Parts: sequence; structure tokens; C-alpha cells
Amino acid sequence: MVGSRWVGVSLQVVAWFNLASAVVGMAGLTLGFMPIPTEWIEGSVFTSYVWPGVILGVVVGGSQALALAAQYGRYRLAAGLHAAAGPIMMIWIFVEIAIMLVWSPLHGIYFATGLVQTTLAVLALGAWPHPFLTRNSR
Repeated sequence: MVGSRWVGVSLQVVAWFNLASAVVGMAGLTLGFMPIPTEWIEGSVFTSYVWPGVILGVVVGGSQALALAAQYGRYRLAAGLHAAAGPIMMIWIFVEIAIMLVWSPLHGIYFATGLVQTTLAVLALGAWPHPFLTRNSR
């Protein structure tokens, strides 16, 4: 992966946190042990939290798992997969708030982790010039 060691380690930490959260959220939503009122999804296409849980686990968690697998496998596309997994997390949070019309501090935390992951991935892809103040030739 392109980038410094701290960027790579930081990406792993954020991705593992997001993956673990998605798996726990999927289990809680699909098995019904999260006490979330079904009134929050009334008027949406969902009649229960089962499908949102599946989407959370497969799409959000799956994108995190793919990014981590590519990073541990030292594949060049790892940074790109992290750059995709971050916005997937942010979109999930945005859509969840739009459907439920409820906000909690956890939404802010998970949106922030998606933003941090995206920023770190862009740095890993080479967005930070080295040295920083070097000029381009004419």
C-alpha cells in the first residue's frame, strides 16, 4: 500500500472498528435484540429491521472486510477499497438518518469514522506531496 506506516495502521484500526460495528449491528437488527422502535421505519420500504440489518452486514461490513483483506494481502487496490468503504459508511449513516428521522451521537461517530477512513485512504493513494512545499517544474 502506498503511504506511510502510520496511515496503513490507522486504516486497519478504523476498518476493524467499522467492520466489528457492522457485524454487531447486523446481528442486533436481524435477531431483534436491539430495542429500536419499529415506528422509526414506518412509511419506508421496510416493515422490520431484518433487511436493514442484512444490508448493514453485507454492504457496509463487506466493504470493510474487502478493504482489510486486500490490505493484509498487500494488494495495490487496498487503498482504493478503503477509499470506497469510507463513503459507503457515510452513505449508510446519511440514509439511515433520512429514513428514521432520528439522530444519535453514534451516527456522528460512524459518519466520522467513514470520513477518517476516506481521508486516510486518499493520503495512502498519494494525495500528500513529498516534500510538501516542492514546486512543479514549468
